[in-house]
Amino acid sequence: MEADNKDNNPELTGSDQLTEAVVDGVQDTSLTELRRDQICEAALELFLKKGFASTTIRDICAQSGVNQASIYDYIANKNDILRRLLNKLWFSSDVVNLADRIVQHQDAPFEEQVTEYLRDSWTKKRKGTLLAYRAVPHLQEDDRRAMRIRDETVIHSLASQLRRMAKLADNDPRAEILANLIIFMAAFAPMRDWLHKNVDDEIILSTVAAGINAMVVHLAEQPNEPAEL
Repeated sequence: MEADNKDNNPELTGSDQLTEAVVDGVQDTSLTELRRDQICEAALELFLKKGFASTTIRDICAQSGVNQASIYDYIANKNDILRRLLNKLWFSSDVVNLADRIVQHQDAPFEEQVTEYLRDSWTKKRKGTLLAYRAVPHLQEDDRRAMRIRDETVIHSLASQLRRMAKLADNDPRAEILANLIIFMAAFAPMRDWLHKNVDDEIILSTVAAGINAMVVHLAEQPNEPAEL
């Protein structure tokens, strides 16, 4: 088995992203960024095609054109490449989370906000979703914890907005349940698109957004948490 060089195990810092290793083997910043982009683009293609575990550093070098003798001047190891890819694709700042959209556009209809959120999530984050889903078994423990903390933060933030919109009590757990469901659909619905490949994307998008809106309306019509059976 090919061993990774510089097996750094980054500490969780509480930032919104995974902690990338500090690698400064080359002083030319522009060259470093260029080579890292080459390495990460090649690795993404290989990770999605062959899987993380089956892809070697040698494979990445061959695909990227970066010499194996110098690759560690730009990245620490295969896990570091994975972190950089997840930061770029999964934690993408190009996709504003739904809670922030609601705050930023309070006058816009909720269903419209959901539609745009899903559109961005299903297009801009598609590869990041596939990568995260397939790579979870290979993540370092600190990375798993960082992703879990991020997910919990996003869920609680959205739940807070849903409570406000539906006028729910602060301790009503249905807001978290619905927030978790919305985020799950935003992330993983495209992975089941083979079930409706002949249906127009806009129809799928509007149908799911309408369903989410209907769930929030339902909560608003039943503001009190149902009694236990």
